Amino acid sequence: MRIYMIKNRLIFQLILIILFSIISNCKKETIAKTSKKTTKTTKKKTAKIVKPFDSINHTNAVDFLIAYGKAHKSNKVRFKTRLGSFTVLLYDDTPLHRANFIFLANAGYFDTTCFHRVVPDFIVQGGNSESGNTLGFRNKYENYTIPPEFRKHHRHKYGALAAAREWENNISKKSTPFEFYFIQSKNGAHHINGEHTVFGEIISGFDTLNKIALVKTGRDEWPLKDVFMDIIVLN
Repeated sequence: MRIYMIKNRLIFQLILIILFSIISNCKKETIAKTSKKTTKTTKKKTAKIVKPFDSINHTNAVDFLIAYGKAHKSNKVRFKTRLGSFTVLLYDDTPLHRANFIFLANAGYFDTTCFHRVVPDFIVQGGNSESGNTLGFRNKYENYTIPPEFRKHHRHKYGALAAAREWENNISKKSTPFEFYFIQSKNGAHHINGEHTVFGEIISGFDTLNKIALVKTGRDEWPLKDVFMDIIVLN
């Protein structure tokens, strides 16, 4: 009788051990599968992430401006100064320069600058200042340049907007992205056609341009009292 009970006990214990082993294996297998699914899901999410341009610089300038121009179709801006306001049309057939101007206006660069060179009956030049914020923008964007976009029908007429550029070591006549000028002479300045990219024109507020041209300047043609600008993208 004892032997029978012991046998039954042993059989019962053996059954318990087998059941415990099966349950443990099932749990391990379930945990392993869940981990694999989690890993696969993480990999899929990571693979879909596409890193955009962090910012414009001298290596990606053209590609950046093409992409920015497609996403931002604006072609009118308003200049506000202490002497009044005026509105400018940016040409669609100079797409790199248009996109660049809209980009810097939206970024707030021009709002740190002033009209820093005034030559009556010739030009009013802007896009620079003695502010550390201005220099900060230029350093951030690595002083990139823009290929010229000369168009025979865009000339240096009264009110024309054109890009400044370096004259030395610049055979291809690339534009600086940061500085620009307006022709203030009513006869135009056609002797520099084909030397600078003309990419817009004033369409209203010529009286403000003429007021800026009358401010007193130092020997370096910089106004004695700064004429800062605030540029608003209109459309």
